[in-house]
Amino acid sequence: MVENNVEADSVTEVLKILAAENLKPLSVTEIKGKGGREIFKGSINLEDQVFLFRYLSLMLRMGSNLLQAINILVDEFDKPAMRSFLMEVRAHLERGAPFYTAFEKYPRTFSSVHINLVKAGEVSGNLQQVCEDIAVSLTKEKQVKDQVKNALIYPAMLLTISVFILIFLVTFALPRIANVFLESGFEPPLFSKIVFTIGLFVSKIWFVLVGAGIAAIIGGVVAYKRSLFFKKFIWSLFTNIPVVREVVEKYALQRFASTLSSLIQAGLQITDAIDITADAVGNIELREALKRISHEGVSKGLTLGEAFRREPFFPKIVTNLVAISEKAGHVEEILETLGEFYIREVDNSIKRLVSFTEPVLLLLIGVVIGTIALAIIVPIYQLTTQF
Repeated sequence: MVENNVEADSVTEVLKILAAENLKPLSVTEIKGKGGREIFKGSINLEDQVFLFRYLSLMLRMGSNLLQAINILVDEFDKPAMRSFLMEVRAHLERGAPFYTAFEKYPRTFSSVHINLVKAGEVSGNLQQVCEDIAVSLTKEKQVKDQVKNALIYPAMLLTISVFILIFLVTFALPRIANVFLESGFEPPLFSKIVFTIGLFVSKIWFVLVGAGIAAIIGGVVAYKRSLFFKKFIWSLFTNIPVVREVVEKYALQRFASTLSSLIQAGLQITDAIDITADAVGNIELREALKRISHEGVSKGLTLGEAFRREPFFPKIVTNLVAISEKAGHVEEILETLGEFYIREVDNSIKRLVSFTEPVLLLLIGVVIGTIALAIIVPIYQLTTQF
């Protein structure tokens, strides 16, 4: 009898995973608030995954087998989440189970792309190269995410500070000043009176507004995850802003090119590779386009070039290069080059987005704070001129 943890979204999913491994559970107990791993174990992040696959590639190239490599990693890794995962992998291998099935238990940590790559590499006997390719792919993914985070730090700080200043003015300073004018019997201008009234109203129901804001955020996140219609609506809102659409599309194209290149190099059938790529990309438009390419294009006898040209989402540079490389027989190489190209394009687009966002934020903040300041200064000036 073996006791173990499985990461899954439901008990039904756990039973499916166990059935696939010909295991019969005596009981299945949900671990509340742990998500398959204990909270205090932390999580397996991108850096951990890069290290894992790069190390496995190195050990396999040196002639070690998987079990030997995992045993060394278990002894060397200090991070509890990673040790727990590696011990589970070791148990899998000792039972004679395929290597990739251990990753299938962690669908929220390891993407379906990487699981399928490991599976293909294990079947083809090319696991060492696949592990190296995954490490490179994850490194590029981390690079792009770091570009986005670093570029948005300053606008985020600017927005946060401005919100706190606005909250202070509306809930503390403005009501006090408004009360001074009201108690003195002085009649402020209509503009100031409107601003004062709004400030007094907000100061009385601020907790309701905060609660409503939190509820709206939580509701929005839940709706985004569960409703395809709502997700498409949010995407359409953001992508209607040209500078935002540019970043979103180029990031999606980078993910598409890098992912599809890796899957083709691993030996997957082109339709399977496209389907897996479609599920991996976050962009809804691109996902639907790839599904059509696979099911309504390539599966019906069209060439890759013909199928890609039918989809307006793809720029001409992509469709032309895919068509040319298909005839030459090296689609995966061109896709890899496109992935590298779009990494640089994403960086440039993010810089343009930030250069657009900063002045817009400053303008909006200036208008709001300036309006409040004007509402306070004008009646004070009128009051002083009366004496």
